[in-house]
Amino acid sequence: MRVPLSWLREYVDVPVGASPEEVLEALVRVGFEEEEVFRFDLHGPIVVGEVLEFVEEPQANGKTIRWCQVRVAPDGGHAADAGPAVHGIVCGARNFFAGDKVVVTLPGSVLPGPFPIAARKTYGHVSDGMIASAKELGLGDEHSGILRLVELGVDAPVGTDAIALLGLDDVAVDINVTPDRGYALSMRGVAREYSHATGAAFRDPAIRAVDEVAPGSGFPIAVDDRSPIRGRVGASEFVARIVRDVDPTRPTPPWMIARLTLAGIRSLGILIDITNYVMLELGQPIHGYDLDRLTGGITVRRATAGEKLETLDGKVRTLDVQDLLITDESGPIGLAGVMGGGTTEMGPATRSVLIEAATFDPVSIARTARRHKLPSEASRRFERGVDPAIPYVAARRVADLMVEYAGGTHDDRGGALYAELPRTRIALPAGFVEGVIGVAYTPEQIAGALRLIGCDLDERPEGWIVTTPTWRPDLTDKWTLAEEVARIEGYDRIPSVLPLPPSGRGLTPAQQGRRRVSNALAAAGYVETPSFAFTSEEQNDLHGSASGGHLPSIKLANPLDGQMPFLRRTLIPGLLEIAHRNVSRGFTDLALFEVGVVFLPEPGIRYGTSFVPPLAVRPDAATLTALDASIPPQRRHVAVLLSGNVVAKQPGAAAIASGLADALDAVRTIAAAAGVTIEVEQGERAALHPGRTGVLAVPSAASGTSVEVGYVGELLPAVAEASDLPGRVIVAELDLDLVLSLSRTQPVAPSLSGFPAATQDVSLVVGSDVPAAEVRAALVEGAGDLLESLRIVDDYRGAGVADGAKSLTFALRFRAPDRTLTAGEATEAKLAGVAVAATRFGATLRE
Repeated sequence: MRVPLSWLREYVDVPVGASPEEVLEALVRVGFEEEEVFRFDLHGPIVVGEVLEFVEEPQANGKTIRWCQVRVAPDGGHAADAGPAVHGIVCGARNFFAGDKVVVTLPGSVLPGPFPIAARKTYGHVSDGMIASAKELGLGDEHSGILRLVELGVDAPVGTDAIALLGLDDVAVDINVTPDRGYALSMRGVAREYSHATGAAFRDPAIRAVDEVAPGSGFPIAVDDRSPIRGRVGASEFVARIVRDVDPTRPTPPWMIARLTLAGIRSLGILIDITNYVMLELGQPIHGYDLDRLTGGITVRRATAGEKLETLDGKVRTLDVQDLLITDESGPIGLAGVMGGGTTEMGPATRSVLIEAATFDPVSIARTARRHKLPSEASRRFERGVDPAIPYVAARRVADLMVEYAGGTHDDRGGALYAELPRTRIALPAGFVEGVIGVAYTPEQIAGALRLIGCDLDERPEGWIVTTPTWRPDLTDKWTLAEEVARIEGYDRIPSVLPLPPSGRGLTPAQQGRRRVSNALAAAGYVETPSFAFTSEEQNDLHGSASGGHLPSIKLANPLDGQMPFLRRTLIPGLLEIAHRNVSRGFTDLALFEVGVVFLPEPGIRYGTSFVPPLAVRPDAATLTALDASIPPQRRHVAVLLSGNVVAKQPGAAAIASGLADALDAVRTIAAAAGVTIEVEQGERAALHPGRTGVLAVPSAASGTSVEVGYVGELLPAVAEASDLPGRVIVAELDLDLVLSLSRTQPVAPSLSGFPAATQDVSLVVGSDVPAAEVRAALVEGAGDLLESLRIVDDYRGAGVADGAKSLTFALRFRAPDRTLTAGEATEAKLAGVAVAATRFGATLRE
């Protein structure tokens, strides 16, 4: 809400010297958010001038200019720029005449843009200033001609400061009004709140001596709402006043244009400007109809199927049966509370105006505005709740302004429908406010704060019965009253006390495990990059299954992105998108990871529900069970992605590109943090390179078999290219929930033996089709408890090894916890492992 300060001062005593920042500071104290300050961005010598004469001079470019002599100071005086009283000015406009008074921007002034004015040579003359249009002064969008003061109904002596004359010295402050405080979308509401903040005297502009229109006093009005929303009729009040013999060509006063412009509304002519002005002043949206274009009386009703309406924006809209309409005998003439229709709009030919001020149901207006994607200043106020006590005041205010500034006359034949004013009565127990807010307010402070905002109080032994004001529909219970007391008394009185957490056992084992895995990957140099949980069906099928075939995915009813409407089955598409974004910004060496939820619907089960349990009521067990069943199983996965170099190029050393071994190191890091052993076997995935893909499995002591928990591999070049990623891309993904469930205990740091280790190497010749991991497992099994570590160091195929075979070299380290091992003990343990490998795979020692 933009608030011009000159307008605010009409209803509350703002100090003359108060800066916009001080006004904003006061409004922030009562709960508003500060936005910014708006000014007419112009300054310098801008004065009233009189066109003495001009000469029209055709130019070679086909344009005709006027060489004008303009008086900008009284006879014998000096101009505001210290120049002569008469300035020569070149002007291209042709809508002014000799003797006209205009606005002259003298050298040294600055117009919005910024556009500095200086004497300059043009068209063979030195133009000593500029004659301004309304657009150049920031007063509107009209740029077709010079601003003539006679058209504004303004007269002032030559040399008068035009900035003050036209109200261009005003300033507006912008505040953010929360949806529950719709009353503050008006000068009336903001002035009241400034009064609350500062104690300044408030003058309510809605308290006026007006004659209420008697119901049914001439113009027929009816409400026929057979389909109310939530049982509430669409229109509870409707006031119509008639003003005849208006002149729509009369100028809008400059002060009104300036205030509307600062408030963010452009001038559209005197009749529309007046309706907008009163809406901003009182918060009551107003609509004006060309009375001569109406057919019969007005009926407020719901639309029927297939009805159409051309709104003021020129669009023909197909109406919904829940849309609330303003109609006459010809059909719809407006979307109630949202926008009027084109058939009855006021225009240059309007001579009689029917003024509408009504109270519409907020829910109905909000739904209509959203349904037609048609937000308006009127709907913005109606959907937040408009004071039902002021429609007749606002209608009379508009009529008075049209009589004063558009030359109209009152017509007593109006029409009205009234309803009993809704005023909520709330029981506020003694001690309740202090208990909720945590501040020791006195009864006098509580009662004073509530009376200040307009409540009536009936004091009782047990507390108060509070009757809320008509302009505060947000006050619905004792908690909202407590909030108001805290707001008026000052939020700074509320102590900052940290709540004490309840006693408990801390994180669950699963939470601890996830945290260990994330911390371990981060410590290993990976960067955590959370991504959106949405993707396309193609990406789900490509990365979310081993075969790449179609699996069920959950499609959102209202996706944020129409190209990614499915819940993800895998984390890899999100990591690929993040990698692409980084590469596009020049970051090519990437080591990323994410821990997140994936959604794994089961075939043949339909998920989702159209049932929404009622608000403010705790669902019962059956409802919660049904809601849980409507959601697909959700598993927490961990995934890593490597691209570019794992070691950057350095002096004397070449860069080392990331490869499959680095991804396997990440898998081992995850396994160590989770407290499990992960084995790798060759496998296949639709998006991964054949021969460079591994299946990850955890041996299960209970069943004696291995449980598959994920995969690791290099993306196919075509898949990487489709993601706009250069070079090789290696990924790994594990079901973290499953991995943690297979961990029998939390990982414990191993104890360090004080005895030295014995190292041995062994080279085994096996068939080339025998996986190295299986040979390693056989060595581990046979070597027994003395084996501390075993790793493969070479895979050789060539001279000295038979065709169809390979030589695998392993480095073994043995250690005993209670003694120094002898070479013989280490050799015996190694040969025991070789014996197991020989039995299973026919392995032989390489000579």
